[in-house]
Amino acid sequence: MRLPITPEGSARSAFRGDIEGLRALAVVMVLVGHAGRDLAPGGFAGVDVFFVISGFLITGLLVAELERTGRIGLTGFYARRAKRLLPAAAVVLVASLLLTWLLLPRTRWADTAWDVVASAAYGLNWRLAVQSTDYWAADAAPSIVQHFWSLGVEEQFYLVWPLLLLGLAVLGGRRRLRRGALMIGFALVALPSFAWSVHESQTNPGPAYFVTTTRLWELALGGAVAIAGTRGLRLPRALAAALAWAGLAMVAASTFLVDPDRAFPGYQALLPTVGTAAVIAGAQAAGRAGPASVLGWRPIRAVGAVSYSLYLWHWPLLVATEARFGELSAPAGLGVVALSAVPAVLTYRFVENPIRMSQALRREPGAALRVGALCTGAAVAAGLLFQLTVWPPRQAPPSPVALPPIDGTAPVATTTPSGPPGAAVLAKKPLGDRAGAAVDRVSSITPDPSVAKKDGPEQWVPACGAGQRGDQAFPCKYGDPYGTTTVALAGDSHANQWLPALKLIAEAEGWRLLTYTRSACPFIAIEVAWRERPEPGCRDWNRVVQQQLIEVDKPDLLLVSNTFYRPFGVAQDDTDAANRGMAEGLRATWQAVTAAGTTVAVLRDSPYLERNAPECVAANRRKLTRCATDRESALSAGGGVAQESAAAGQRDIHLIDLNDAICPTDPCAAVIGGVLIYRDTSHLTATYTSSLAPRLRERLARLLN
Repeated sequence: MRLPITPEGSARSAFRGDIEGLRALAVVMVLVGHAGRDLAPGGFAGVDVFFVISGFLITGLLVAELERTGRIGLTGFYARRAKRLLPAAAVVLVASLLLTWLLLPRTRWADTAWDVVASAAYGLNWRLAVQSTDYWAADAAPSIVQHFWSLGVEEQFYLVWPLLLLGLAVLGGRRRLRRGALMIGFALVALPSFAWSVHESQTNPGPAYFVTTTRLWELALGGAVAIAGTRGLRLPRALAAALAWAGLAMVAASTFLVDPDRAFPGYQALLPTVGTAAVIAGAQAAGRAGPASVLGWRPIRAVGAVSYSLYLWHWPLLVATEARFGELSAPAGLGVVALSAVPAVLTYRFVENPIRMSQALRREPGAALRVGALCTGAAVAAGLLFQLTVWPPRQAPPSPVALPPIDGTAPVATTTPSGPPGAAVLAKKPLGDRAGAAVDRVSSITPDPSVAKKDGPEQWVPACGAGQRGDQAFPCKYGDPYGTTTVALAGDSHANQWLPALKLIAEAEGWRLLTYTRSACPFIAIEVAWRERPEPGCRDWNRVVQQQLIEVDKPDLLLVSNTFYRPFGVAQDDTDAANRGMAEGLRATWQAVTAAGTTVAVLRDSPYLERNAPECVAANRRKLTRCATDRESALSAGGGVAQESAAAGQRDIHLIDLNDAICPTDPCAAVIGGVLIYRDTSHLTATYTSSLAPRLRERLARLLN
């Protein structure tokens, strides 16, 4: 049996019902996986099935034209892609902006607008790749158009693949040699791409998931199957049936066997992609003995026909529903994706098909390209116009201000002269103070939730980030450069969040303040995992910082803090072992500094909220209690447990716990004294940290006097 190829848009006689069925399986995998991760842990691998199918169909179309005419009509090819993909995509992008305006908190509007622009230009995958390495985007809610990343990969493939085929055809020369040249060319694309995919998935898993270079091999695999078909490859019926059924089993099994917590795509992507290639290669050749009749069953093909629109619509509806009602249960998620069939069918019926089947556009490829350009331009314009709804920001994040001079008689509740009091509304002993209780409404909130994520020292101008050159560390410097008292701060972003208060204190007291902070890198001598992998360079950085603190700077007081980490190698679900390992590593690191004569003060890690505070507050301004978290779970999260254990019984290591002034009552509030406490789930805003300066100053004074 000869492997048939099915150029998209070919005559009905060449239609591949089994491929339409594969599309249905792939989109169901994705939809169920997004509806509930426990239902289909590896459902996201359905995207990889789509990649192989696209590589097969597009390559088959182009090679058939090349074999028939000796050339590839680029205008016609791009016109077919434009009228097939862009109109429906533009409709969903504009609809996503409308859903954002209606249902998503204002905190997401600006990012969503740029995501829509990037999606319309089919570059969202690269934008997400950059964001995946951004520490401050780690806890961000997923974009309402995040699923457009895969369409970006495909469009970039469509842009370069015809040019590659043309080049390979020229190099191949005569027709008999041309097919071999194509296969060699595909191998030269696929093998390096697969090797890169394996490497990057292990070392940089965030970007590796999104970038085109780690996915090209999947599309090239489908292309190789298409080339094998054009070469008249014959498979015995029994072998073709076994191959096709085994492939279908591999695709189905990937729904449950692909582990979302392990590197992907990499080796794991072989299961769905090789399985898809096997089905395409063997299904029709196997005849009735293969899975073609099952995959070609009319109801399954009907799902496959609308798979593109289903894929486009399901994700925005899921994200919008979760934003409105909170995290969805698996049955609720399934209900939402089922309902997405309504706009999907309508889009297929009234947008996709009329444009795709238009005889006028078929006769005039230039007109089809203009329609595609119009759709892209409309989506880009909609994204840019939406930006105007959030620019300029409602309220710029407050800048650090100077505290009044602090002396020994100054009251603990001294406020900053610029706005709401924050923690200053609380009593000297704040635990249980109802002024810090969670309430439904407040008269005003500073900073505004829409700009809260920028209310931190990382956003100060000029910004300062400690650095390293060789075996020397260069701290950020604040306060009086000639001060007789030197205070140093070391740790990760949960240490750096205290800088606004420390800067105010240092300026008022005339201290010399040095900071050695690095995101996702606690001040500890052991290797810890960040996103289940060692943070590159963290251990070396800490070695250099520790040496500098002991031999060069020799501060009078070292302040440290950090969030929760697992020592590298500790099981992901063994929190107790992680806390024990962290406590031992922290204690040993701190003791090395105290042995040199420096006192160490540990700023206990702040409480954690269950929901992103700015997003929750923006969505619930009349019901702020929805943003509160019970005190016990808030305090047990983070690095506080390990810090308490590490500091216990140590003579020159002192624990400073200001959490009673951050969470004075049960449950922990998101707003106190008119100030938004958090800029995400765990990092304090600079505004609230500044309001804690008098309390922190009092505790530090005891250690320095």
